[in-house]
Amino acid sequence: MTTRTLAVVSAGLGVPSSTRLLADRLAAAVTAALRERGIGTEVTVVDLREHGHDLVDAALTGFPGTGLRAAVDAVTGADGVVAVTPIFSASYNGLFKLFFDVLEDGVLAGKPTLVGATGGTGRHSLALEHAVRPLFAYLRSVVVPTAVFAAPEDWAGGATGVPALDRRIARAAGELADLMAGRPAPPPADPYGDVVPFDRLLKGD
Repeated sequence: MTTRTLAVVSAGLGVPSSTRLLADRLAAAVTAALRERGIGTEVTVVDLREHGHDLVDAALTGFPGTGLRAAVDAVTGADGVVAVTPIFSASYNGLFKLFFDVLEDGVLAGKPTLVGATGGTGRHSLALEHAVRPLFAYLRSVVVPTAVFAAPEDWAGGATGVPALDRRIARAAGELADLMAGRPAPPPADPYGDVVPFDRLLKGD
């Protein structure tokens, strides 16, 4: 069976966390959708609360430490990404922003991505469109049309959620699975692609 890699980024702060719960449900749905397409999935979860100090250090020094480097490599090397954040003050939280700030430019270009969020009220759902989606547009990721927001009332049925949330998760997961299933292998990097022309070297550019 063909296999794809899926990186799941959760920026929840609490334990337990509704953000992590949504991230896990999205990962399970994407795995199921890929299985329906005859594709296996290797899932890596990056829980950002475990990398809080490393993220601050990386932002200050520009170099991720060993533990954070493994998380960064998992996300940048994956065939698809699920990224979920709690909404604070009408936007993503600081951990979420810090993680994507420390990535090198262009590493998420063309990456199939599903975005999700949790919040204390359904009124925060628009933050996915005015804050989270534009962030990944700037990173040049390919974000699926359906974003998934879960408010407290969406968990009325417990960890399994309510039917409306189930439908959103299934639709978004199917969209990401379609992109991941058709994603070609990246071409090998050109080792001479960033060579400075000789005439510029002579000028000291």
